Amino acid sequence: MMRIRLGTYVLALHLPLFGCAALLLPARPLWFVGAEALLLASLALGWRLVRQALEPLGYTRRFHDLLQDQQYANRLAAPASRELEHLVGTFNAMLGALHRERLAIGEQQGFLDRLLEATPVAVLVFDFDGAVSLVNASATQLLGLERPQGRPLSAWTGADAGFAANLDGRARARSRHLIAGLDALPLGESRLLTDLDGRRYRAQRGQFHDRGFARHFLMVEELTAELEDSERSTYERLIRVLAHEVNNTVAATGSVLDSLLFYRGQLAEPDAGDFATAIVAVRRRNASLGEFIERFTKVVRMPPPEPRPTDVKAVVDDILWLNREACNGRGIALGWHRCDAVAPLALDAQLIEQALLNIVKNAIEAIDEAGAPGGYVRLELADEGRRVRLSVVDSGGLLAAGPARPLFTPFFTTRKGGQGIGLMFVREVLQRHGCTYSLAPGAPGETRFDIWFPVR
Repeated sequence: MMRIRLGTYVLALHLPLFGCAALLLPARPLWFVGAEALLLASLALGWRLVRQALEPLGYTRRFHDLLQDQQYANRLAAPASRELEHLVGTFNAMLGALHRERLAIGEQQGFLDRLLEATPVAVLVFDFDGAVSLVNASATQLLGLERPQGRPLSAWTGADAGFAANLDGRARARSRHLIAGLDALPLGESRLLTDLDGRRYRAQRGQFHDRGFARHFLMVEELTAELEDSERSTYERLIRVLAHEVNNTVAATGSVLDSLLFYRGQLAEPDAGDFATAIVAVRRRNASLGEFIERFTKVVRMPPPEPRPTDVKAVVDDILWLNREACNGRGIALGWHRCDAVAPLALDAQLIEQALLNIVKNAIEAIDEAGAPGGYVRLELADEGRRVRLSVVDSGGLLAAGPARPLFTPFFTTRKGGQGIGLMFVREVLQRHGCTYSLAPGAPGETRFDIWFPVR
């Protein structure tokens, strides 16, 4: 448009001069020819100057088109005039800088994407409206979300819609509980959250700026294994110190008590009987104290598993046989509810037997504490393909709806007179065998202890 306007202007300037030159034609033809030649030369020169003046606008337009199409790898052609070399060189330098920055940003974005997918920390990024815009693989696995983009976290706190199809009711309830805690996490705070199974997580909400506006993100890291290792290390040191002091005291006290019995013959008969009775009672209590501390040290001194092909059903049948008479005397039904044919598993039979014996014993004691007649302990052995599930279901129903994980914490117990080491021992045995487990309420009035053995 500018080219047309300037061309029209130059032509308008020369047309009157052509008209004036035409007046010379009758009187002076040679002057007319000379004047016309000069005017044509002036018109051509003016048109050329217009083109040269507008040439930078043409380069600017081509530069604009390259920027708009994001063709940063292209370059502008070298100009014909030296006056434009600096301008074109500047444009090409800008395109080169933009191309290098774009490559660097692309590489950084690719690295960030791979890092987010590889990290075990769950990461969720939200858009300006608080809806999920990015979720990495760890977050998808942890929360079980399906196509979460474009939806706020509150969309999963009240209904099952949006969860992965392979999640059961318990897993969905656990995810909803954890999502509710994450959604309520204030900006800039880091908190320790616990799900319905008692697993513990460190969650932190932060923000970053995108195009001048703040966007939030969440980072969730599971600390269950880390905290359990710390707990294990703490109680191992504590038990070693206690065992050392108690065993030294028990040994010295036992030796003194044995020596005191030699003085029985020097006392009168009535006094000698009372003296011996008191010494024997103290010796018995001394031995009980040694046995008490020995039960704790078994957990610390547990030998590493020696896996051998083991028939799980045969191990459980021995436990059922050992407890059958006691259950019959209490009116408790004890037996198999489901028993699939399962190939032998690589297990340490002695350790697994001790762990299962603790679980069945706890189930029987839970029914006793409930006090309801006609209780039962049912066992299920199910082949699930890559895993084998062994379940112990009791009708005691003493497990509250809250997290069951504290039951596996050292020295934590819900029974009167309990020591809090039975389930601690069970946890150690199962973890050393690479098993996963769950202790949670089952059907109304029931408690389930599920163990999944890996099939190698």
